Amino acid sequence: MPPKRKPVNLSGDGTAPPIDTWWWLTHKGTTTSFLCISLFALLIRSAVSMFPYSGAGTPPKFGDFEAQRHWMEITTNLPPIDWYRNGTHNDLAYWGLDYPPLTAYQSYIHGILLRTFDPDSVSLLTSRGHESYHGLKLLCRKLLMRWTVFSSDALIFFPAALFFVLVYHRNRAKSEVAWHIAMILLNPCLILIDHGHFQYNCISLGLTVGAIAAVLCGSEVLTCVFFTLALSHKQMSAYFAPAFFSHLLGKCLRRKNPVLSVLKLGIAVIVTFVVVWWPYLHSVDDLLMVLSRLAPFERGIYEDYVANFWCTTSILIKWKKLFTTPSLKSMSLAATVLASLPSMVQQILSPSNEGFLYGLLNSSMAFYLFSFQVHEKSILMPFLAATLLALKIPDHFNHLTYYALFSMFPLLCRDKLLLPYLTLHFLFTLIYHSPGTHITLPKTKTSSFSFTSFPGYVFLLRTHFFISVLLHVVYLTIQPPSKYPFLFEALIMILCFSYFVMFAIYTNYTQWNFSSHFRSADKEKKQI
Repeated sequence: MPPKRKPVNLSGDGTAPPIDTWWWLTHKGTTTSFLCISLFALLIRSAVSMFPYSGAGTPPKFGDFEAQRHWMEITTNLPPIDWYRNGTHNDLAYWGLDYPPLTAYQSYIHGILLRTFDPDSVSLLTSRGHESYHGLKLLCRKLLMRWTVFSSDALIFFPAALFFVLVYHRNRAKSEVAWHIAMILLNPCLILIDHGHFQYNCISLGLTVGAIAAVLCGSEVLTCVFFTLALSHKQMSAYFAPAFFSHLLGKCLRRKNPVLSVLKLGIAVIVTFVVVWWPYLHSVDDLLMVLSRLAPFERGIYEDYVANFWCTTSILIKWKKLFTTPSLKSMSLAATVLASLPSMVQQILSPSNEGFLYGLLNSSMAFYLFSFQVHEKSILMPFLAATLLALKIPDHFNHLTYYALFSMFPLLCRDKLLLPYLTLHFLFTLIYHSPGTHITLPKTKTSSFSFTSFPGYVFLLRTHFFISVLLHVVYLTIQPPSKYPFLFEALIMILCFSYFVMFAIYTNYTQWNFSSHFRSADKEKKQI
């Protein structure tokens, strides 16, 4: 028989305590809660995967879905040295591989799976344009492709999330833990991009979460291995590099032998890098060939209407016309470094686990706002870091989720994912506001500063929200003027960018406040 719940005791004012709707899920422990939420999260992923994907029905290149399938075709039919080289059997103009070797190995493994069940789906050259097939054969191919993402998520991101939860939530209320697990596993942005749009961000993000958990449990060598693997899967993982570097360096500098500590971590990084990149380390030309594919500077500093600094300000400043690509590269690098520098300096001077989590958020947001060639999907990086901090910044996390999703709204509409977009948005809101979680439990204050203390902030936030709702309706129902065909995308971009900037200012200030917090704590210990 299940244990009986204790009778409700009225508090001193005669009111009953808030109902904990998470009780049925948490009384068995964290692992059981995680498994139950995982099953639900996998069910949601399966439902989203039934909808269209990037490039569905749009020849000749068919979007990201065909890109991933094509990489499976290339890796299963050509030797590794030819995966990044232009040639008769590998036309780089047709979805040339432009991610690091670990992505190529992942494509090879998935390609073997496809070849086992459907050899035609990865046959060299003849398999291109998969939608030329019809009926059961096309359905089988789509299901196999979707299964590769589903299995990658279940085998990499979910275990990494469990690792993080077990390390991070050592002494916390069970209802808070269950709520946080739901926020991590039901990440609406990741689900829509990986299982809707079609990508494998769950692998690099899973490896990153594993590296973060390793930091929290004090295993620095494992941290270096996991994060190097994440970088070797997607170069976008570099968004987190300043936070990892500064935190680990700050800890090493406080050891008796800092040089030896740094050397040990450097060896872990180099060995992992050599193992993954081995096929391309036999000559400088081969290595440069791969590296050149990872940095598509020829595409320009921005492409679509992404809510970052360069694209938003291009409405007034025509960056591409005023500056050359080399100049823009230098400007972008300088802006990204400057924006990342405050959080890096804070962690070098005063490393802490909580400060490190804020550092991840601040460095990834700096990259999103200022780095070269940012995509709408790049918001996954700062959003992941914010998800790990959801219990520390619940209100801001709620707002960030809304604007992160909204920033991808035009992309998801092009992919015909409007229904999953609205459904996941509603599901997130329902879980976020469920009773018995962060909303009814006391919060620890680390900073007296908050945007909510500003008289005009609430009004500004409500105005933002009203305009965003209006833009949803306008985008779906009204044709833009022929003279300005991307007017609505530009308005969405401006609105999201303005919120992201406010959010970045707040989180940077909060991280720096940890330095004064720990200094005052040290003084109190000395006085005692």
